[in-house]
Amino acid sequence: MGDANRTTGSKADIAIIGGGSAGALLAARLSEDAGRRVVLIEAGTDETDPDIWNPAAWPALQGRSYDWDYTTTPQQGTAGRIHHWARGRMIGGSSCLHAMGYMRGHPDDFKPWTEATGDARWSWDGLLPAFEANEDRETGGPDAGPLTVHQTDADASPLTHAFIETGMALGLKRLHGHNDGEMIGVTPNAMNIKDGKRVTVADAWLTEDVRARENLTIVTGSRVRRIVTDGARVDRLEVVGPEGTTQIAAETILLCAGSLESPALLMRSGIGPGDVLEAAGVDCLIDMPGIGQNLQDHLLGAGNVYATRKHLPPSKLQHSESMCYMKAGDFTATGQPDIVVGCGVAPIVSECFEAPEPGTAFSFLFGVTHPTSRGSLRITGPELGDPLIIDPAYLSTENDRAKFRAALKAARTIGSHAGLDEWRDREIFPGEMETDAELDDFIAKAAITHHHPCGTCRMGKDEAAVVDADLKLKALDNLYVVDASVMPTLTAGPIHAAVLAVAETFTRTMIANAREA
Repeated sequence: MGDANRTTGSKADIAIIGGGSAGALLAARLSEDAGRRVVLIEAGTDETDPDIWNPAAWPALQGRSYDWDYTTTPQQGTAGRIHHWARGRMIGGSSCLHAMGYMRGHPDDFKPWTEATGDARWSWDGLLPAFEANEDRETGGPDAGPLTVHQTDADASPLTHAFIETGMALGLKRLHGHNDGEMIGVTPNAMNIKDGKRVTVADAWLTEDVRARENLTIVTGSRVRRIVTDGARVDRLEVVGPEGTTQIAAETILLCAGSLESPALLMRSGIGPGDVLEAAGVDCLIDMPGIGQNLQDHLLGAGNVYATRKHLPPSKLQHSESMCYMKAGDFTATGQPDIVVGCGVAPIVSECFEAPEPGTAFSFLFGVTHPTSRGSLRITGPELGDPLIIDPAYLSTENDRAKFRAALKAARTIGSHAGLDEWRDREIFPGEMETDAELDDFIAKAAITHHHPCGTCRMGKDEAAVVDADLKLKALDNLYVVDASVMPTLTAGPIHAAVLAVAETFTRTMIANAREA
C-alpha cells in the first residue's frame, strides 16, 4: 500500500469509509484488480496491543483507546440502566474486540431479507458461496478462505463438555457445529482463533501482500466529516485527519462505518429524517425517514450463576465456550431457534451483581435469538464530536420479555440437572424467585448487550427502506452501504459471519457488473 495517511491527490475509483470487518474485506477484494484505484479511510490506526490477540483477554479490551465506547440512553426495559456498546476503532474494527464466536445463522434467519428485497442473493442459499469463500474451516486445500473458523472441541473446558452432555440428556441434538444450516442443538462454539490467537479481519484480508498493492491506499486516523453531494451523486468526501481537512473524490463510495456511524454520517451530511436533522441543526438535503430507525441488538442475561464443588480451571478460549440453541419451552423441538443458553467458564454477571471469585463459580448466559424490540439512533449536531442518541428500546415488547423468561428457565433447567452434579454446588443467582414479575425484574438487571447492533440502514423495496437490493442508497446513484446496518433483522447468533458474507456477496456482484460493462 501507500503509506498510511497518504492522500490520494486525485480521484479514486472506489472510496471505502470504515476499515472494520466489511471495509477491510472490500478493500482487499476490490483492489485485486490492479487497474482499480481503492482508498480505505479509517478513524483508528493499526493497533499493536498484544491483548487483542489473546482470546481470554477480550473482555478487558472494552473501554481502551481503540474502543468507541458508545453509550445508550437509560433503558426502561433493563431497570433504567445505561449500556456501553464496544465498537472497534482500528483497522479490523470490531473483529479486534468481539468474542470471536462465528455462526452463520439458521437458513430461516434470511427469509425476512429476501422478503424485504425480493432478491435471492440475500437468502441462505444465495449467501452460501460467500460464507464458504470467506472461511477456512481447518480442512485445508485450495478452496480454504482467509478467515480461520476453529472448532473448539479439543480446547473446551471439562465443564463445557458436561454442559453439552447435559443438553443432550434433556433432548438436544449434539451438533458438529453451528455453521451447517442446523442450529438447534448443542456444540462447542466455532471461533476465529488460530494457534491459540484471535484472527481479526485485518489479519485475514489485509495481509502484507495486499497492503503492498500500489492501487490500494489506506488512510488512518481520519474520519469523514461530511459526504458532499451534487444532485443525485456524491461529489466528494470531507475528511478530517492529522493534517487537517482534506477532500477525497471517488466514482463510487462504499459506506462501511457500521450500524452507528453509517447512519450518523448520512445524517450529518443532510440525509435522513427531516425532523431529526432539524433538531440537530443540520439542513435536510434529502429526507429519508428510515435512516437510524430499526435499530436491533441481542441481549444476554448475565447472572444465572452457580457455585462449584471444586476448582474450575480458567478457559483456554474466551470464557463463553458453548451455545445451546433451542425453541422456547421445548428441548426437543427442531427448526429455527427462539432462545439460547451459553456455558460461561467463569462467573459472568452484569454490573448489578457482585461476581464470585474466578474458579469458584460458573454461569449460564441466556438470551433471545430474534428480538422484536426496535430502537433508533439520532445525531445531536452537525459535528463529529456531537454525541449520538442511541436507544435500542431493549425488552420493549411482551414477546421479548416472555422469551427471556423461557431462556432463563431453560438455563436453570440445565443448571439444576444431574448431569452437572460433579460441578454444581448450588445456584447463587437468581435464587428464590418464580413469578413472572420476579423473573422480569431479575432479567432487567442481568441483561447485557451481546454487541450485535444492526438494521439502521436496512435494505428493502418498500418506501421506508434505506438501501435497495444492490445495497445502493436509494437517494444517490453512487453510494452504497455495506455493513451490519443494512440487515433487516438479526441472525440467530453473532452477526459477524453474516456481515462478512454480505460484503463478499456485494463484492462478487460489483466485480461481475464491472466485467459486463
